[in-house]
Order: sequence, then C-alpha cells, then structure tokens
Amino acid sequence: MIEPLLSILLPVRNGQPFLMAALDSLLGQTFRCWELVCVDDGSTDGTPRILADYARQDRRIRIITTDHQGIVGALTAGLDACRTPLVARMDGDDISHPRRLERQFAFMEENPGVGLVACGFRHFPRQGVRVGMRSYESWQNTLLTHELITRDLFVESPFVHPSVVFRKSLVLAAGGYRDPGWSEDYDLWLRLAAAGVRFARLPETLFFWRDRPERLTRTDPAYSAACFRACKIHHLKQGFLSGSDAVTLVGAGQEGRAWMRSLGEAGIGLSHWIDVDPRKQGRLLHGAPVLSPETEELSGKLLVTVGTRGAREGIRSWLASRGLTEGVEILCVT
Repeated sequence: MIEPLLSILLPVRNGQPFLMAALDSLLGQTFRCWELVCVDDGSTDGTPRILADYARQDRRIRIITTDHQGIVGALTAGLDACRTPLVARMDGDDISHPRRLERQFAFMEENPGVGLVACGFRHFPRQGVRVGMRSYESWQNTLLTHELITRDLFVESPFVHPSVVFRKSLVLAAGGYRDPGWSEDYDLWLRLAAAGVRFARLPETLFFWRDRPERLTRTDPAYSAACFRACKIHHLKQGFLSGSDAVTLVGAGQEGRAWMRSLGEAGIGLSHWIDVDPRKQGRLLHGAPVLSPETEELSGKLLVTVGTRGAREGIRSWLASRGLTEGVEILCVT
C-alpha cells in the first residue's frame, strides 16, 4: 500500500441516510493518495455496517470506534490518528467534488506559507435553503484572500468546517479542537488567526454542504447566536479589545442591544452608541448617549453591530470617509 500524502478526517454519528453518498464522493476523487480516518462516535443505526463494508473494499479507510462523546471528542480522536501533515475535513452527509482534494492538496504544496485552504461551497438541496443561508453562502464565497478573510473574521465563521484542508502541526500548536461551550470550528479559526496562520480559499465550487434540519449548526446550542457572541467577545478581549473597559457600538438596534448585554456580562461597558436614526440620536439608551454618524466624539474602540442585511458595505464607506482603519479603531462583528 502506498503511503498516504493526505489524511481525511470524517467524524460521524448515526449517518446512515447519507453516509454512502459522502464516502462515494471521496472514492471518486481524482487525487488518490489519501487515507480516510472515520470516527464512529457511538452510532446506533447502520453506520458501523456501512463503514465496515467500505473498509473491506478499500484499505485506505480506517475506522475508529468510540463511545458517544460528541463532535469535539470525535474530532480529537480522529486528528490524533491522522498520519500525514495535511488533513482534509469531511462530514458524513456532505459531498466533495471529484477534484476537491486534488486542487486543495496542490495548492498547499505550492504555498507552504498557507496554513489552511478552503474552497467555494454550495448548499444543497437548493429548494430548502433559506434566504439567510444563501446570503451566508454568497458572503463566504467572496472571501478569496487572507486579507478579506481576516477582515471579516468576526462577522461570522469564514469557513465551512468540512470543506477545509489544514496543516495538522498548526492546528495542534493552536491547541487542537476544544469545547469551550461554543462552536468548536469557529473557536479554532480565531485561535489560528491569532497565531498568525495564513488562510486562503480556492474560488471553485468544490464542496456541497447538505442543508437539513438535523445539522449540528441547527440543533446544537453551541451554535446559537448568543454562543457565537460569547466566542467573539472571548477572543476580542485577547486581541482587538485588549485593555478596553468600554466600547462604542455602531448600531442601536436589536443586534446592538444584544451585543451590549453580552459585552456587559464579559465586563466591558458601553461609552456611546452611533445610529443613523434621528429619532434615537440625542437620547440616552441604557445609560449611554446615542450619537449621529457625523459626530466628532469618536474615541476608543468601535464595534459595528448593524444587523441589516447588505448594510456592511455602506458602513465601510462611512469608515473610509471618517478616516477610520478597520481592524485598528473599528471592527465589524455582524
């Protein structure tokens, strides 16, 4: 058997309905020099039988069986078993384009300074994909460079986890997978960014992300909006907001107020609001004055919390007109 050049890490629990399609998409890859590490996280359906059948047919497939310990435990066990420096993620209900691994492996070989490469993705089946998820898909697929990815790093998770290939050593150096009470993948991306790891994305659509009601991003409390805010604030306090005891929030709407509460719980107060609504300007909202965008009183760190879809580009024009540098004085967090 030829030694693998790439490890594929696939955790699965009760994946019987879609697992065969996911495995077939890996067996159909144009890049063939891989090993597949499947972690069966205590499945109670036909998953063990399916994995065993595929492993008998293809010696590149290895199965690790564990008691049910959750996604972080399964990922950790699987990552430990991966034998190559490069690791591709995959889930048991998604589909990889036949050239996905070929393109991502070649990119990482040609760009040794990059620690993680994603690719374009598409939700399926399309008829069930909501407007919000289509917007998320469009937004993420535009983040094609390290600079664009890191600029929007605190807006939302910039990568679909099972679509990435990363250098195992860098993930381990950043602490590996952990369970701090919020999304394990977003937490990892933020730690990698803080460590100076460079990101990239291939523009081609090479990954198909199945949208279904049972997906972890829909069912696990760790993926809730409140947990995402807590994750962001935890990392902001170690970087952008280090040493800050109060901030200005740009946007005094529902999302801004949620951020005010979450920041307060983390020990960060509110000095001002900035909002375009003249009815709010000049008032005190939760003890802080609401100012217009034209105010001269801008000071300290500013967080943009405007939740209106499509508003971010207009806000960036305003930032430029005020001479504010994104990532230095101000940061988009929604």
